[in-house]
Amino acid sequence: MVELKTDTSMDAMYEAGQVVGRALTAVREAADVGVSLLELDEVARGVLREAGASSPFLGYRPSFASTPFPAVICASVNDAIVHGIPDGYRLRDGDLVSIDCGAQLGGWAGDSAISFTVGRPRAADVRLIETAERALTAGITAAVVGNRIGDIAHAIGTVCRDAGYGIMDDFGGHGIGRRMHEDPPVPNEGRPGRGLALRHGMVLAIEPMLIAGGSDEYHTAPDGWTLKTNDGSRAAHTEHTVAVTDAGPRVLTAR
Repeated sequence: MVELKTDTSMDAMYEAGQVVGRALTAVREAADVGVSLLELDEVARGVLREAGASSPFLGYRPSFASTPFPAVICASVNDAIVHGIPDGYRLRDGDLVSIDCGAQLGGWAGDSAISFTVGRPRAADVRLIETAERALTAGITAAVVGNRIGDIAHAIGTVCRDAGYGIMDDFGGHGIGRRMHEDPPVPNEGRPGRGLALRHGMVLAIEPMLIAGGSDEYHTAPDGWTLKTNDGSRAAHTEHTVAVTDAGPRVLTAR
């Protein structure tokens, strides 16, 4: 069931989204060669704590996971696509890092992700990240009243496929509100004009996940959480929480 949010509720979700935005900005500023993923998690925890927000990631255990998630960010490096668990790994020159973060504030959730490089970037990584950001922008642009979920999926998928990148079939965006994951699912590839009609008050987490090698194949790492590319190629992940409104898409996690 899809819950339509009131304008007041969307304003409250904006406040949660701004906490997420500040956390991601702080993590990106702290990320440097030699910094550990656990240290980045602590940076995000500090932002949440200062805002009086909690983490919808910490302790989260969906049906596919064998253990609860132990951190407030997902930190996915190089061939890790999403859901990376922060650990003692210290960033190296040229690493491609994807950080996903959420916040729960006043009973409402926000969810967003960024990808960036540390140190000297590879040209291929810059192109991959730029394409992920273009795919996200395309998905947001399609999130208008009167369109359908398939229009968002098609917009994202077209950007990704035209650039020669792979897309995971089983993971994509989702509705968001009082809980981090709500209906409807928002695929990263689909047919235009299909699926649920978009209405004022729908709030969606739109999140392209791109695999550089062009294959769609992935596997779950032994930690039970991290999803990694089968071909060892790098991946990028971008995400915003977006409200569908009569005035057009409203990005609640804008940084």
